[in-house]
Amino acid sequence: MNILFVSRDLSGGDLAYRLKNEGNDVRLFIDDHDLKKCFDGMVEKTDNWEKDLEWVGKEGMIVFDSTGYGKIQDELRKNGYSVIGGCEMGDKLEHDRQYGQKIFSACGIDIAPTERFDLLEKAVAFVKNNEGPWVIKQNGHQDKTCNYVGEFKDGRDVIDVLESYFQNKEKCIPVDLQKRVYGIEIGVARYFNGNDWVGPIEINMEHKDLFAGCIGPKTDEMGTLMWYEKDENNKLFQATLEKLKPFFQKIDFRGDVDINCIVNKGKIFPLELTTRFGWPAIHAQESLHISDWSKFLKAVADGEKYELKYKDGFSMTVLIAVPPFPYKVDNEKYSFRNKEIYFSSKLTEDEIKNIHFDEVYRDDDGKFRIAGDSGFVLNVACSGGTVGEVRENIHRIIKKIIIPKKFYRNDIGMKFEQEDGEKLRKWGWI
Repeated sequence: MNILFVSRDLSGGDLAYRLKNEGNDVRLFIDDHDLKKCFDGMVEKTDNWEKDLEWVGKEGMIVFDSTGYGKIQDELRKNGYSVIGGCEMGDKLEHDRQYGQKIFSACGIDIAPTERFDLLEKAVAFVKNNEGPWVIKQNGHQDKTCNYVGEFKDGRDVIDVLESYFQNKEKCIPVDLQKRVYGIEIGVARYFNGNDWVGPIEINMEHKDLFAGCIGPKTDEMGTLMWYEKDENNKLFQATLEKLKPFFQKIDFRGDVDINCIVNKGKIFPLELTTRFGWPAIHAQESLHISDWSKFLKAVADGEKYELKYKDGFSMTVLIAVPPFPYKVDNEKYSFRNKEIYFSSKLTEDEIKNIHFDEVYRDDDGKFRIAGDSGFVLNVACSGGTVGEVRENIHRIIKKIIIPKKFYRNDIGMKFEQEDGEKLRKWGWI
């Protein structure tokens, strides 16, 4: 199959590589100038995806892995193309938290109080006059290091954080303040084909703090624990995504959608929607799927049902990063661009499949090298019967990957094993 893969920031870049390895003819377009070198020597590139519409044709498939292309996707579908990724209103759900909260409420889902501010000074004034604690949130793909979870009811720590953003206002606004809700953070996701759900229910637990033990600044994500649920009556799914089904039908959404939530003994509060391929969740999905990705995605794009074959048990993905991650730094002295990724011993075929590339290219000698400056390098993802088994398999592969100054979290899924899993089962959410 001809597949045209359009990416803004490579949220699903590794998926393009895997679609190619399935035997499909894939052309990859990367919008972000700083990421243009990624996947060189691995996937055929195009500099103008619109000129390749004739090549992909209406028998092929167009994949959009980022928000911002929703209106274009709607137009392409009207013109008869097979498209997966999202839609215009799906983009709005992710980029405008206030709108997303309104849709949650209209669909009968409880929400936590949230306020939007276009001026940091107004946000500070609001915190001073309204008891918290408050959580600082950014919309869409803004820098996640700006996010902060407040501890004090009088908001003194949140005010300090907001005031520290004054010198970089353009990168930190608009800002949302959400009343802090206490409980366990958990996500529920599923693919939607414009009319109905396709494939199993996905349950995931993100790990956004930089350091093990949930310490340090927030990042895009350091790792994810995931598993699939077969039970359509799953309480978490029924309380969230299933209530949004009529809305997704109305907007003709076609792609992967995720709701990140806080749950406790009696309530669930949605935090935000991801209306695109989730990163790094896509890597954990790749580790679970047995069916060909091209056939599964084509069915979703064409509004058809599909019996996805997948592995039972758990999946986990762990980010391998280098400085300056998680911060964006313009100074090239921190860049690892073009540095080689070494392997201490020969990898097995299965181990190679468990490495999911992010900002990487392959040189003329077949060596893998770092392609970007941000510090995102690759993820290692595995699946298995228990969380501990999966984590052990991942760490065994990571030890064979030699990248100077690499770092990663070694406790992904551990909190679920030790306490959260038991609580979630006791409360009836899983």
